Amino acid sequence: MSAHSIPFSAVANPDFFAQFPAAPAVFALRAADEDAEPYVSKTANLRRRLQRLLSPPESQSKRLNLRERVTRIEYTLTGSDFESTLLLYRLMRQEFPKTYQKRLRLHAPALVRLNLENAYPRAYVTNKLGRLSGPSIYYGPFRSRAVAEKYMNESLDLFKIRRCTFELHPDPAYPGCVYSEMKMCLAPCFKGCTDEVYAAEVARVQAYFDSGGESLLRELEAERDRLSTEMEFEAAAQQHAKVTKVKGVLSICDEISGRLDQLDAFVIQPSAEKGTVTLFRFREGAFAGPLHLAVESEGESFEARIRAAVEQLPEVRARSASYFSEELAILKRWFFRSHKTGEIVFAKAGKDLPIRKLANAVARVHRGEKAPAAEPRMSTEDSAQRAALQPQEEKNSL
Repeated sequence: MSAHSIPFSAVANPDFFAQFPAAPAVFALRAADEDAEPYVSKTANLRRRLQRLLSPPESQSKRLNLRERVTRIEYTLTGSDFESTLLLYRLMRQEFPKTYQKRLRLHAPALVRLNLENAYPRAYVTNKLGRLSGPSIYYGPFRSRAVAEKYMNESLDLFKIRRCTFELHPDPAYPGCVYSEMKMCLAPCFKGCTDEVYAAEVARVQAYFDSGGESLLRELEAERDRLSTEMEFEAAAQQHAKVTKVKGVLSICDEISGRLDQLDAFVIQPSAEKGTVTLFRFREGAFAGPLHLAVESEGESFEARIRAAVEQLPEVRARSASYFSEELAILKRWFFRSHKTGEIVFAKAGKDLPIRKLANAVARVHRGEKAPAAEPRMSTEDSAQRAALQPQEEKNSL
């Protein structure tokens, strides 16, 4: 799996380490006994790390020294911490199939699950990804469980599906709960609605999550515009307040937080090879890559070479829900870092690949430039101010 493999002996002189680059890498130190566990890690400076582990030990030093045990050094140079993390995960998974999760401290990201397996579906936050072939739909990943809870709860305030956790056995004699009393639930528990009406509301919730809130925004904005056209300005202002509320809820989400089975993202990273960048693609719950793309090359246009590179990435998919969750955790960990290297470009389901965006991102990463700051969504405060001004603006325009 490693790109380089070099034998090592305890009698090696200090000049032995000069052959290793002082560069980031993922490496494994192996003993003569094939059944012995290797020492596997990543480093920002391979030469210095190997000298620390394999040089003759200092007297009375408590620092780990493996000089007398190691017979082979295997390593792969990397161009970024993201690449190192992904390659380390793959190597750990291969070498320590029972303990790699604990060693890497992989934590499943928080998700919103729309449980469609139940006769009366509901949405809730979870860290566990169910069967990939199941009917339930998952949305995420979110920055934290608290963010996921806030987004889900405020989103469900816009609809009337149930939030109770128990198995429903509809009975007209059942007293209901506080949500039904507040008219925030259709109350299927005591047949407050027909099954068809409840299913239609669930479909609206799914459309909302699938579209990132756009389906509900279109619905509310169309009604607001109709009321405004009919000069019912007070009702239009109330409808606009609802639009503002929805936008405030959507501002909780980050760009990466969407329908998981449609998450398609390209991660562009610096490369260990001069004149290239490294390309990864996360799709179907798994990473494809690394692929090293030459930035400066004669012949085809830059965008044509980007498209050809994307086509070279193999088709991979998660073999299980746990595999999906682990690779998603790696993507989420990098995406939400305060200071991260490289860029990410999202592809929309059912649309052409964003080749132009990819080309621009590749060029910036190659030049060492930072990605342009994303335009902030309208804040709740700004939205409230706009809502307050809207009726007056409409009157003035008459």
